[in-house]
Amino acid sequence: MSLPMSPPVILMRDVQCSAQGRLLLHIDHLQVGAGERVAVVGHNGAGKSTLLKLLSGLMPHQHGELSVLGVTLHPGMSRQTLRALRCRVGYMWQGLHLVGRLSAEDNTLIGALGRLSGWRSWVRAYPAHEQALARDALARVGALGLAATRCDRLSGGERQKVAMARLLMQSPALILADEPTSALDPAAAAEACKLLVQAAQGATLITVVHNPALLPLLCERVVGLRQGQVVFDLPQHQVCEATLQRLYQG
Repeated sequence: MSLPMSPPVILMRDVQCSAQGRLLLHIDHLQVGAGERVAVVGHNGAGKSTLLKLLSGLMPHQHGELSVLGVTLHPGMSRQTLRALRCRVGYMWQGLHLVGRLSAEDNTLIGALGRLSGWRSWVRAYPAHEQALARDALARVGALGLAATRCDRLSGGERQKVAMARLLMQSPALILADEPTSALDPAAAAEACKLLVQAAQGATLITVVHNPALLPLLCERVVGLRQGQVVFDLPQHQVCEATLQRLYQG
C-alpha cells in the first residue's frame, strides 16, 4: 500500500498581485514540497521580492489560490492565524534586521519570541533553557565567542552568522531569504550559503539569488522570473549559462 503524499509547503494557482494599478506578479502554478531548496532568479523588478512578501503574508494578493504551510492566505484572514503562520516562517532579508544595540546572544534569542507569551515576550524575559539554546545556536555557526558583543560592533560576516543563529533558534518550517549574501565578499558569501543550508536542515528553503555562481551551494531547483511570471522551473544542474542569459536578456 502506497503512503499518502504530504501536502505541499507552498501552493500557488493563478495568483496575481498588483500595486498602484500595476501587475507585479502573476504565477500560474508553483508548488514547493517539504524540505526542498529552491532559488529564485531574475532581473531587478522581476517580482522576486514580491514573491517572498506574498509567501510571508506581508503583501496581499488580489486573485488566485495561495497556501503556505497548509494555511490559505487571503485578505480577510485573522491576525491570530497570520501571526501563528509567521512564527513558523524564518526570514533572512538583505539588511539582516539585527538590533545593533543588543548583543549577539540577545539578537539570537529574538528567534524564540514566537514561543513566548504574555509579559515574557514584551520584556524579552527568556527562560534559562532558551538562553542555553541561543548559546548552542551561536556555537553551531562558530560565533559563540561573540555572544556578549553588540551587533553594531560586528563585521558583515559576523552579523551574518548571528542572523543564521537566530534562524536556528526559531527552528522554522519555511525559510525565506532575500539575497542574503549581497553585501559579502565571495569567500564570506560562500560561507554564508553553507550556514544558511545548515540552518535549513529539516525545513524548506526559498532563496532569492543575485549571483548565479552561488546556485550550486544553495539549491536543488531554480525558478526564473521575468516581469512577474515564471519563465522556467528547472533542477539546478540543468540551469546553464545560456538559460540564464535568455532570462536576463529576454
